[in-house]
Amino acid sequence: MNWNNCAFLASYGLSRQLPPSDRPEIVFSGRSNVGKSSLINRLSNRKNLARVSATPGKTATINFYTADTAYFVDLPGYGYAKVSNAERARWDELINSYFEADRAVCLLVQLLDCRHAPSADDVQMLEYLRYHGIPFVAALTKADKLKKSQLEACQAEFERLCAPYGCQGVFLTSAANGAGIDALRACLEQRLAGENTHGV
Repeated sequence: MNWNNCAFLASYGLSRQLPPSDRPEIVFSGRSNVGKSSLINRLSNRKNLARVSATPGKTATINFYTADTAYFVDLPGYGYAKVSNAERARWDELINSYFEADRAVCLLVQLLDCRHAPSADDVQMLEYLRYHGIPFVAALTKADKLKKSQLEACQAEFERLCAPYGCQGVFLTSAANGAGIDALRACLEQRLAGENTHGV
């Protein structure tokens, strides 16, 4: 996969606007400000492909990016308290409609801040993924904030925490220094190769 061949396609605020599912889709999910935009930018070797906001809850749409022969799908960040109930309901409807639309989801990358235990909202998302049988791996963000002596224990703890939900891999990553990015890319490439083998 040519990771440099990524481009922004469009943002969709309503489920009926979503484009046809005509290629494998890699989905990115996580709470507000966990670093989804930064991770997408690092994966694609682009600084400003995904707009990074200092304001939590800013991404209120599903953002689609063309990524070679796949789509990157950036879901709205969840768990930001200062969002109105009506806005939160719209987000819920948008995300539920996305997953219920029988789209060609190849893999979901669930982002979790490696410095903290999963929040109640994170656990709710993990339970959602398990309930719907959505294949996913966990990308632990902000690994550069940990000491080297903490990395192995952090990895093991999140593997333990995520395993009951059907997690298929845990990757310690840092958008700041690139740690774990090559390993995550290799995982995504492997999944996409498997999808293409089956004629998706």
